[in-house]
Amino acid sequence: MTTSPDKPLARHAIEVAPNKVPSISPEPFYSLLKNRVKRALGNAFGLQNFGVNLVTLPPGSRSAMLHRHSKQDEFIYVLDGTPTLVTDQGEQLLSPGMCAGFAAAGTAHCLLNRSDADVLYLEVGDRTPGDDATYPNDDLKADFINGKWVFSHKDGRPY
Repeated sequence: MTTSPDKPLARHAIEVAPNKVPSISPEPFYSLLKNRVKRALGNAFGLQNFGVNLVTLPPGSRSAMLHRHSKQDEFIYVLDGTPTLVTDQGEQLLSPGMCAGFAAAGTAHCLLNRSDADVLYLEVGDRTPGDDATYPNDDLKADFINGKWVFSHKDGRPY
């Protein structure tokens, strides 16, 4: 049984089409994220309060630039592979079954795939209005405005 032909009640996560654009980040950051594959599972079911993504990181790719959100909590759960969790507090190798959570305004974080096999993980975050993301190692800032991310330099100039 389904709610509509476009929004079934259940489906295989890997069958959800990948996002058409691998990243909305501006250059030069887009090039660093272009190999990441995200499947917006939450969107596939019409969820509006939080997002769930099934993310594949091929060897040599990364989840994001090191970042933290001002209002959004984030959670990851590793399904396959061995990503390196990079934070502003250090690095930790993760393995399947491990998870990590990042409270709003807390630890800056990202995942790197330094292995020779794909990494597969679930990423969960809320969609709190007025959120922003800061990037401690890069000249980048992102503001969540009217349901969309708007990127600028740290001094406020738009990309």
